[in-house]
Amino acid sequence: MPIDPLETVYYKRARFATRLPKQFRYSLSHYWLCEVQPQTWRIGVTKFATRMLGDLVEHEFTVRPDSTIQVGDTIGWIEGFKAVSDLFAVADGQFIGANADLFADSTLLDKDLYDQGWLYQIKGQPDERSLDVNGYVQHLDVCIDRILAQEQAKGEPEC
Repeated sequence: MPIDPLETVYYKRARFATRLPKQFRYSLSHYWLCEVQPQTWRIGVTKFATRMLGDLVEHEFTVRPDSTIQVGDTIGWIEGFKAVSDLFAVADGQFIGANADLFADSTLLDKDLYDQGWLYQIKGQPDERSLDVNGYVQHLDVCIDRILAQEQAKGEPEC
């Protein structure tokens, strides 16, 4: 389901810009959650996460379909050109499965992040700490400000 531009928040801070679907939920660890059917959630990573990872190289899930997972469980890993990271559950429930199309075409994560570039689906409930789009914008502000402060501190000459 393509994202309606009128239902999108455009976000820009420093050298980072993205669009965020208003109806999605967002985790503090930079995943997005879209309810595709009642209690069925499609989950992917946000543009901020892909910027930190770099282009997708490969990924794998270590849980099988129909497995019960809980928020915070490590369910696989993802490798980009810049980093490797564990994949975490951001909802409690039954793991439905991974996006087979993403295994066939890893560029979907960059080309169609919030539609065809999803990672996995779960039947259950999202993390109670998940944020609406406005909460996620505030979270991004904090994260980006922290990165900018770290960059600035590294650039200062030592005495």
